[in-house]
Amino acid sequence: MQNLKVIYEDNHIIVVEKIPNIPSQSDKTGDMDMLTLVKQYLKEKYQKPGNVYLGLIHRLDRPVGGVMIFAKTSKAASRLSNQVREKVFQKVYLAVVDGKPEKDKGILEDYLYKDERNNMSRVVHENKKNAKYAKLEYEVLYYHQLKNLCLVKVHLYTGRHHQIRVQLANSGHSIFGDNKYGTRGKGKQIALWAYQLTIEHPITKEKLQFVDLPEKIGTWCILKEVDNI
Repeated sequence: MQNLKVIYEDNHIIVVEKIPNIPSQSDKTGDMDMLTLVKQYLKEKYQKPGNVYLGLIHRLDRPVGGVMIFAKTSKAASRLSNQVREKVFQKVYLAVVDGKPEKDKGILEDYLYKDERNNMSRVVHENKKNAKYAKLEYEVLYYHQLKNLCLVKVHLYTGRHHQIRVQLANSGHSIFGDNKYGTRGKGKQIALWAYQLTIEHPITKEKLQFVDLPEKIGTWCILKEVDNI
């Protein structure tokens, strides 16, 4: 079994680091997925016979790593899913992008259309049928002039298919290592990481914030240049 990094756990929720290149849940590839991995961890830890309940609250794209939360009870799952719908559930990402945005802080608002045939999304006119509104806020944390790469923090307001990847690429600053939408680093690991998750505890109502940073290797060596994120 893969090593699982548990960030937080209580009787109601478990927060883990999603391993890059592992699906959030089972898909047609049949590869090991995070939902199954966490279930196995709970089954072994608590020596549970039979099936283990685990609620999937949100997903991360297969190549993306970072903070992921699961519910250990149906009540917690229902309440956390409501938080996602009501925008109480807050996700912040780190990305390394090609070039430096004109403004150090900005908001990107677009309409995205998902093409089911090739599992890709694109920016379209708002009047296009099935187009969905997408909004994110970015902040430049560090610019590596020599490599012409920029570390940005991205606050996601809507959760559209491949949203961060499409919107950043459309703005002229695609994510390094993005094999679908990128201009640089193809064949390398995508430099997109879900690093911060804020929720209201489904039972105690306490505000909880979980932070997890990628290892400072490869493209993520750029993190060594930043004191505070």
